[in-house]
Amino acid sequence: MGDVTDCCVLVCGGGNGAQVVTGLLAARYKTIAVSFFADEAAKWKSALGNDQFELTVEGAAVGKILSKPAEITNDPSVAKQADVIILAVPSFAHGEYFEKFAQYMKPGTIVGVMPARSGGDILFASKLGPKASEMIFVGFETLPWACRFSEWGRKATILGTKNSILAAVTPPSAKAKALGTLQGLLGVFPFIIESPNNLGISLRNPGMIVHPGVMYGRWSDESWDGQPKAEKPLFYQGVDDFTEKVLLGMTEEVQTVCRKMEKLVPGLDLKDACTLKQWYLDCYGGQMADTSTLKSCMNTNKAYNGLTHPCKGEPGNFMPDLQYRYLAEDVPTGLCFAKGLAEILSIPTPTIDKVMIWAQKCIGMEILVDGKMKGKDVSKTRAPQGVGIHTTKDFIKLAKLEGRKGGGLLAKLAVCCSP
Repeated sequence: MGDVTDCCVLVCGGGNGAQVVTGLLAARYKTIAVSFFADEAAKWKSALGNDQFELTVEGAAVGKILSKPAEITNDPSVAKQADVIILAVPSFAHGEYFEKFAQYMKPGTIVGVMPARSGGDILFASKLGPKASEMIFVGFETLPWACRFSEWGRKATILGTKNSILAAVTPPSAKAKALGTLQGLLGVFPFIIESPNNLGISLRNPGMIVHPGVMYGRWSDESWDGQPKAEKPLFYQGVDDFTEKVLLGMTEEVQTVCRKMEKLVPGLDLKDACTLKQWYLDCYGGQMADTSTLKSCMNTNKAYNGLTHPCKGEPGNFMPDLQYRYLAEDVPTGLCFAKGLAEILSIPTPTIDKVMIWAQKCIGMEILVDGKMKGKDVSKTRAPQGVGIHTTKDFIKLAKLEGRKGGGLLAKLAVCCSP
């Protein structure tokens, strides 16, 4: 009988999510923790020493898990051992991991990205080149747990586990192997629900709309006089009519992108890339007192009680932190993807444009110039243009959408509809 019970998992990162995944999986499988951030791997290894990592799972029958990773390292060559690679790092770092692992990865490696954000599969394909076709990319909508450190490098706590999470597999032919393996690693919950494709995950990304949109609604020249605030304004529950209008404009523009892609690619299903309001109904059903409008969904969501805008300063003298991840991460790795694809499809996006023009100044980047994704920092974003994609034909090819139902017409459609 063959040895089919062994599985080597690489967990990338050193934050809350990465340490939780490591602690959970190391109890049963060979788990190697990898971090390329500064000297984080060495610090984690030193903090843990010869002890076991302690993971507390609140509300579980087995409330404490003790385990020890096989290794904690910054050496990318460990990727040659991996059957599964899980990225639980900020999205701006994904490219570095893909790039450094590429030469070592063996065919059939499952790469799960939690969360993938927008264009994760495109970035993966561009960094690995032809080798990407030998791999299996799984883009998750979100991290499976709410978690935190108790003692960095030594103890962490899972505060809650999501009931279900969406994930898409590229290529779709590998979905049984990929989702079966990852479900086995995560356990019974969260239940992994298959999303038809990674493009749907990319365009569903709520953070790319909510975070920049709400920041713009509160702090742009259209709504703020530049003066300090006595208190930190509520973020979600402080959404007003103006901000709602901005959010609705952005989500409608993304929906236009979805519908055009579905027309271009016969059989393409982007049902999961729903409107922002539908996303709230799907994810927070029962927690909102009023679901009549997008604004009311956000204002009355109990899960958002007390959450405020990122600010600097002290009571009576608060100023916005305009370089917080809501702009610094969600614009380059989220909104830029949607805007870039819209440009390729010749779809006007006036609301997204004004938010991006304002946001890029806040984060010190040049992305959108004269209404086009041609600024000097485009290559630092998830925009298709950042990896040299400028036509629908090239986008469809790199996103591996050619093999959909009715694909025989695809080449002609892609050529005819390329700008």
